[in-house]
Amino acid sequence: MDATHEASRETGFAGESGAVMIQERLQKRHQARAEDAERRKEAKDSKSVAEEKGEYFSSTFNTERASIEEMLSACSGADRAAVTRRLEEATAKTVQLQKFLNDSMLFLTQYELRKAQAALLKLQSAIAEAREEALPRKKFAFRARTKATDKVAETPSPEADTRTDSGVAKVDGAAESEQCSFSNMDNVSLTKTAVDVQKRDVLLSHLTNCKVRLFGSPSTLHLKHIDGCEILCGPVSSSVFIDHCRNSTLAIPCQQLRTHHTTDTRVYLHVTSRAIIEDCHGVSFAPFSWSYPTLEEDFEVSGLDRDRNNWSQVDDFNWLAAGAHSPNWTVIPEADRKTTWDL
Repeated sequence: MDATHEASRETGFAGESGAVMIQERLQKRHQARAEDAERRKEAKDSKSVAEEKGEYFSSTFNTERASIEEMLSACSGADRAAVTRRLEEATAKTVQLQKFLNDSMLFLTQYELRKAQAALLKLQSAIAEAREEALPRKKFAFRARTKATDKVAETPSPEADTRTDSGVAKVDGAAESEQCSFSNMDNVSLTKTAVDVQKRDVLLSHLTNCKVRLFGSPSTLHLKHIDGCEILCGPVSSSVFIDHCRNSTLAIPCQQLRTHHTTDTRVYLHVTSRAIIEDCHGVSFAPFSWSYPTLEEDFEVSGLDRDRNNWSQVDDFNWLAAGAHSPNWTVIPEADRKTTWDL
């Protein structure tokens, strides 16, 4: 008795039709096994490619990071001109390293991504510290002008009349970026134009109940000790750092957002990497919705990807429970989101 006839008896099929059905079943089983084998091969190949990409990313990232760290080390003991040049180069290379990370996010693991983000933040902090140590900001305050100072102002000295290409006067030879700030103000409306902020570091500190409008594309934005303010900013080409902010509303596009010690604050965000919060609570997020006439042009200047917005992808460094949402931040319900803003 042949195998087909025996199989027919066991399966309850008889005759030619039973043999055909058995043959079809065997073919389907063979096809399913072949497809499963192909899926496993594709998964293995995909994993291999991801590992190769991860190794390339890690090698390239670490090499560039070491190069930037070497630049910062060389700042120690150098003259002001050399320090300024090295800090500018280190800042530019750090921006490129951030873009490299953004482009590599799709194949990096969460561990690799967080590790790279932490390394970038450490670099950015080191650059800020080196700049503050070697090129300290000039402290200033608004004072009532006396007749004596008016007389002095009538006779400008060559130093006092030194101006940049943009027409903004330098103070005591300070770099343009060091002048771009608002500090120690209450209950006022403040504005800086694209000419003021374009490709510069902007610092807002110790502001209370203020409305701030920053048009243009800053290089970085630092917010420190902000209370009860509404701050709207054009596209920031690299990072935004927020520290000790409360009861405020912010609208910011950027490559990276790092927020510390912030409470009860709403953030209307466009971010091309992932937002990071630490030691925060009561922070809520919604998509960036501020608009002004030259916004699209400023996005072009910033280099930010208009179509990539990870506003709801927030990493809380104080919340490590896998699969559980951090209680320290929320998404603003659509019905509660602000859609119109005063210029």
